[in-house]
Amino acid sequence: MGIEVAETAAVRTTAGGTAVVLEEGQAPYRDQVTAWPEPQTEAERIAFWERAAARLEWNEPWHTAHSATPVDTEARRGPELRWFDGGRLNAAVNCADRHVAAGLGDKVALHFEGEPGDRRTVTYRELQELVSQAANALLALGIGKGDRVVIYLPVLVETIVITLACARIGAVHSLVFGGFSAEALKFRVEDTRAKLLVTTDGQYRRGTAVPVKANADEAVSGENAIEHVLVINRTGHTDINWVEGRDVWWHDVVESQPRVHQAEAFDAETPLFIMYTSGTTGQPKGLVHTTGGYLTQASFSHSYLFSNPDPDTRADDVHWCTADLAWVTAHTYEIYGPLSNGVSQVIYEGVPNAPHPGRHFEVIQRYGVTSYYTAPTLVRSLMGWFPDGIPAEYNLSSIRLAGTVGEAVNPEAWRWLRAQVGRDSLVAGDPSSGIPMVDTWWQSETGATVLSPRQTDASFKPGCATRALPGLATDIVDDGGARVGAEQQGNIVVTKTGPSMARTVWGNPERYFSSYWEKYAAQGWFLAGDGARFDADDDTWILGRTDDVINISGHRLSTIEIESALVSHPAVVEAGVCPTYDAKTGHAATAFVVPLDKSLIGAEGAAAAALTAEQAAAVAALREHVATQIGPIAKPRDVVFVPDVPKTRSGKIMRRLLTQLFEGTTLGDTTSLQNEPCIAEIQAICQPR
Repeated sequence: MGIEVAETAAVRTTAGGTAVVLEEGQAPYRDQVTAWPEPQTEAERIAFWERAAARLEWNEPWHTAHSATPVDTEARRGPELRWFDGGRLNAAVNCADRHVAAGLGDKVALHFEGEPGDRRTVTYRELQELVSQAANALLALGIGKGDRVVIYLPVLVETIVITLACARIGAVHSLVFGGFSAEALKFRVEDTRAKLLVTTDGQYRRGTAVPVKANADEAVSGENAIEHVLVINRTGHTDINWVEGRDVWWHDVVESQPRVHQAEAFDAETPLFIMYTSGTTGQPKGLVHTTGGYLTQASFSHSYLFSNPDPDTRADDVHWCTADLAWVTAHTYEIYGPLSNGVSQVIYEGVPNAPHPGRHFEVIQRYGVTSYYTAPTLVRSLMGWFPDGIPAEYNLSSIRLAGTVGEAVNPEAWRWLRAQVGRDSLVAGDPSSGIPMVDTWWQSETGATVLSPRQTDASFKPGCATRALPGLATDIVDDGGARVGAEQQGNIVVTKTGPSMARTVWGNPERYFSSYWEKYAAQGWFLAGDGARFDADDDTWILGRTDDVINISGHRLSTIEIESALVSHPAVVEAGVCPTYDAKTGHAATAFVVPLDKSLIGAEGAAAAALTAEQAAAVAALREHVATQIGPIAKPRDVVFVPDVPKTRSGKIMRRLLTQLFEGTTLGDTTSLQNEPCIAEIQAICQPR
C-alpha cells in the first residue's frame, strides 16, 4: 500500500512500512526537512522520497514508489523511469487550494512588481480563485487533458495563473521566454502541436513598451495545430494585428469566467510540462516532466534549500528567485516549489537595471526578501555597476540566505554576493561569518537541484557545489567510467536520479538516449555533459560544459577557471573564454572581455586590427593576471573587448558561439539567447566587412 492520505493524520506509512511523522495540521508548513536523516541504502533512498511525497496532498495513494527499466542500447532507448505509480494528485491544488483549506488563505502568495513600478499582491485565496477562473477559460477554449499550451509571456501574475490552470485541468504547458524571437517560438509551437498560444500585446523592457503580438502572429503563421491565441493587454497596444475567431482577449475570455472550479486528480506520471533546452548541435530538446515525481522533488528541495530551518520564524520567509518564468529554475523555485510550500515570494517583470542599477535592492528592501536566488551573470553585472559596493542607503537586513544557479559561480562573484547582499550578517574579524550560500548545480533534465551546500553547513567554499542532496548520488568519472582522483577533471554523472528527472525528449525518445544515457549505458548513469573535479575533501567543483574544455599542448583547461581569473581583475565586468584553433598548440584560449572602461571596447574589425596603446596595455595586464592566478599555460592568446557576451536565458555563456564568431565560421542556433543583439556587435568587432 502507499501512504495513508487522511488530512488529519500525523503518522503516515510508506510502501516500505516506514513511518512518516508530520505535525498534525501543519505539514508542510512546519516540517523540518533539513533534519531528516540522509538515506544510506537503496531501500532507505526510496523510503526517503516516499516521505518527501507525503508532504503533498494526494487524492489516491501510490502502490509502487519507484520502478525503472534499464537502458536498452539495441533499441536505443533510455530508462523508463516511474515514480509513485497508482498515486493521483493535482499540482495546482497542491500550490493553492490546500493552503486555503489549511487556513492560510490570507497569506501573501505573490508580491508582483512590474518594471514600470506597478505592484500587485495576491493571496493564496485569490490565487486559488484566479487559477480556477483560468481553468474554466481553458476548458471553454476547448483545451483538455493532454493538450499542449505554449505560454509566451513575461513575468506576470497571469503567467503563473495560466501555468497552474494548465496543471489544474491536465493540459501540458510549455513556457517560452518573452524575449525569444518569432523563429524560436514558432519551433516550439510546431514541435508541441499546441492548440493554444498565450501571449501579450507587448511587454516592458528597459523602460520601453516593446510589441510582442507580431512575434506571436509570425510564430503561428505556418503549419501548426493552433486554434486560439489568448492575448493579455499588458501595455495598451490596442492597434495590434487581430485575427477574428482565432485571437481572443484575456479580459474577455478569462475574467468573465466563474472563480470556482472542481479540480480533477491525475496519475503521478501524467506529463506536466515540456521544457526546451538548447543542445550543442541540432534543434532544442523538449524535455518532458511528469506531475507526481517532479512536484515531490521540487517541493522538498525548495524547503530543504531555502525555508528557514526554524519553523517558528518560517512565516516571515519571503523568497525571490530572479529567473524568468520560462526557465526551469523558475518552474521549480519560483512556481511549483515555493507555492507548494505555502511561501510568500516576489516576482519581478523587468531587467535589473531599469530604471537604475539598484532596482533589485529596492525590491529586497520593499518586501523584506529573505532568500535571494540568482544567476552568476547577474552578480557579475552588479559588481560592474557597483564597483565600490552596494550603497548603504539600501536596507538589506532581511536577507538570510543567497544562492546561485545557471553555471558555476566565479569565486570572486560568490564573495561579492555574500559580502554585499549579505553584508548585515558579517562579523568584523570573523572570516567564517556571513549568510548561508547555496551554490546549486542542476539542469533542465534533472528538474531540481542535484548538488549544493546545505544552508546549515558550518562553512562554505566560494564557487563549490560540494555534494549531492539527500536521495541523490553523483560521481566524477573518466570516459571509461572509472572514478577520477582528487584535482583531476572528469565527467560528472548522476548515479542515482530523483523523482523530478525528465522522462523523455518530446517526440524524440532516441535523442533522450543518445544525449544522456548512451555513454554510460552499462552503468545506467545519467551523463550531465559538464566537467567537474573533486577537491581534497571529496567535494565537487563544476568546471563547465565538457565541450568547453580547452586542450593546449595536452593541458586540459576549464574555460570557467580562466573566466574566474579574469573577472577577479577589478577592470573586468564579465568574461567568456572559448577554444580557438592554433597550429602549434592545437587549441588556444581566446577571451571575450566586458571591460569596466567602455572606451576599450573594439570598433569594427578591431580583433583583426592593431590594438590601440590603451587596449594593448589592458590585454597585457589581463594575460599576466591569468598567468599569476592559474599559470602561464592558461594565458589567453587573444583578448577581445566587447559590450556583452552571448548568454542563454539561464545565464550560461554560449562559448561555442564565441569560437564561431572569432573564427568566422557558420554560427549555430542563436534563438535561445537572452541577448541575441550582441551577436552582431561581436561579429562586427571580430570580422571586418
